[in-house]
Amino acid sequence: MNKEVWNAERLLRTSGSYWEACILHTGVSLEVFTYLGDERLTAEELTTKIGVSRRGLAMLLNALSAMGLLTKEDKHYANTAEGKELLIKDSPRYCGSLISHHAVLINYWAKLTQAVTSGQPVKTVPYKDEDERETFLMGMFNLAMASAPQIAELIDLSGRRHLLDLGGGPGTYAIHFCIANPELRAAIFDFPESRSCALRMVKQFNLEERIDFIAGNYLEQDIGGSYDVAWLSHILHADGEKDCEEIINKTRSVMEPGGLILIHDFILDDTDDRPLFAALFSLNMLINTPQGQSYSDAQIKAMLCKSGLKDVRRIPFRGTNEAGIICGTV
Repeated sequence: MNKEVWNAERLLRTSGSYWEACILHTGVSLEVFTYLGDERLTAEELTTKIGVSRRGLAMLLNALSAMGLLTKEDKHYANTAEGKELLIKDSPRYCGSLISHHAVLINYWAKLTQAVTSGQPVKTVPYKDEDERETFLMGMFNLAMASAPQIAELIDLSGRRHLLDLGGGPGTYAIHFCIANPELRAAIFDFPESRSCALRMVKQFNLEERIDFIAGNYLEQDIGGSYDVAWLSHILHADGEKDCEEIINKTRSVMEPGGLILIHDFILDDTDDRPLFAALFSLNMLINTPQGQSYSDAQIKAMLCKSGLKDVRRIPFRGTNEAGIICGTV
């Protein structure tokens, strides 16, 4: 629990924290870090490369330097080690796509009062265009890459042959489960719009022969197939409790006897007011979905038990933004 005392300074710092967020969003949008690369450049030199206002860019570079994301010496700017690792596009640990997704979300978060007052989302369409969907999918890839290798090593899938990555998006977890388990095959089940991104990621890891993509909507149609392990990562929070129960029931229906179902999500404590990120994320779902929310440990376990799963338990794991894993067997 956060024990920092709330005072005027902290209130105002929190109220204005979006300033730094917007500075970061703009730095990523303009690819400042990528253009700098390993070089030390002046504002004038970067202005030529990026093609923007010299006055505006100089102010942005100074702010990024003040935030510690760039260094400045003799009017020359350079990436920090962290900037090179996380904000240059060709870096394996690049997380700019998720930051760009946050830049899209800030437009909806600005209407939080409206969402809380009405109890309804302010976002009326899932994605405005293909670029926005691609940003979301690659953002999910960025997020998953921070924990997927660790999770794939943590969870023992030895002896299991066929994994269902339900709502798997770009397929990050299916990819890393297959890397960690050479005998495992996998199927990514997601909307048709996710196909090209998922197959591109699968090809990047040379797993085309072991990972398939199945296009569909798991709320509106049967999943099909037969699996001995299912991975449901960050999908329950997008739907209401009845739909979540239906998703779990549909997953159970394609599981072989002894099959393992794993739920990975931002899980609330049973008091519903912590951890902090899960509580914040519930509001993100209020803004963006008709019925979505973060669910508590007890709620997810109850859904699994109601579907008839056995040995329902929490796996000792704390991931990015304190994500957790709950599992049960058929």
